[in-house]
Amino acid sequence: KEIGIRKVLGASVGSILRLLSGDFLKLVALAFLIATPLAWWGISRWLQGFAYKTSLGLLVFALAGLISFAIAWITIGYESIRAAVGNPVNSLKTE
Repeated sequence: KEIGIRKVLGASVGSILRLLSGDFLKLVALAFLIATPLAWWGISRWLQGFAYKTSLGLLVFALAGLISFAIAWITIGYESIRAAVGNPVNSLKTE
């Protein structure tokens, strides 16, 4: 409903996309910052139990972060563009 109101008031697709993706990507970044040290600690403790030792590289966590940001951005972008391109009358009428 909010997107429909913004469209009626003249918001562009880009501004709606920035509005929706900005807040959600901040939450993804916060989740990544919380999960990375916990995962590092858990995986390093788990790897200590093996006879053959291996090092835990930073590249694994960086790649996981990039993939999670890409998936979140693609998902948010698709849904935001779909909502922004749609007719605002339909979203205001149905809700």
